[in-house]
Amino acid sequence: MRFFIVFMIPKYIDIHSHVNFKIFDEDRDEVVKRALCNDTWIINVGTQVDTSKKTIELAHKYPKGVYAVVGLHPIHTSSSFHDEQELGEGGEEFTSRGEVFDKNIYREFLKDSKAVAIGECGLDYYHLDEGSIEKQKKAFVEQITLSKETQKPLMIHCRDGAKSGTGRAFDDLVEILKKSNLSVPFVSHSFVRDLTLAKQLLGLGSYFSFNGIVTFPKTDDYREVIKFLPLDRILTETDAPYLAPVPYRGKRNEPFFVKEIVKKIAEVKGLPEIDVMEAIVANAKRIFKI
Repeated sequence: MRFFIVFMIPKYIDIHSHVNFKIFDEDRDEVVKRALCNDTWIINVGTQVDTSKKTIELAHKYPKGVYAVVGLHPIHTSSSFHDEQELGEGGEEFTSRGEVFDKNIYREFLKDSKAVAIGECGLDYYHLDEGSIEKQKKAFVEQITLSKETQKPLMIHCRDGAKSGTGRAFDDLVEILKKSNLSVPFVSHSFVRDLTLAKQLLGLGSYFSFNGIVTFPKTDDYREVIKFLPLDRILTETDAPYLAPVPYRGKRNEPFFVKEIVKKIAEVKGLPEIDVMEAIVANAKRIFKI
């Protein structure tokens, strides 16, 4: 029998991680245990039906401190780039057909006590095929509708088209959000854009989640956003296994490393680290009702 020290109020919360991905199959329990024993809670995020289901199954292995977000990532709405860290070898069958968002499946997932939000959903114009933009928009709007129905917050992913030449992802995102009149919280996950966009999204009610990118060199624009944002709108994440922060850069990321993002945010805002820690935990508990 396994025992964990699980604190009622943790010091840190990684609100966006993927310990449910294949790359953690060999040591998943050790990764989760390392976070929990170091006073860090984890919210794992799904990207399609299989990985969403796994977030719930994983959360139920621990009495407290591990939660699930379920949803359809925009790149999985059609044939897409395949990342073996996510689906492992043999994932080509999935990516060749894409997934049509099935509201009934995800509605059932959201009935689970460990499922705290919908996502990650949104728009991603980085890897495109013909017609995928409209598929992405349709799936995103359907997940917004489900969010309103279930009163679950949204975990939003948005990335512009550096490779495709399509740079309108954030413009389209803002347009959809404006039309949606959201009555539930939403999080702009892995926010790495400029102050102008941050102000637009803040005006729409967004929370902003920052990861290891803010510890990298030459990220002054992102730090200006952190300085500007009210502390009650800031969250922290790892996006593990990706984007490990300094001093772990180049390694596989994991939830335990989220403390480095908290340190950097405190440094950038010129605030005591304890104040930032407490505010971020309070924000996450309020949004996700955990």
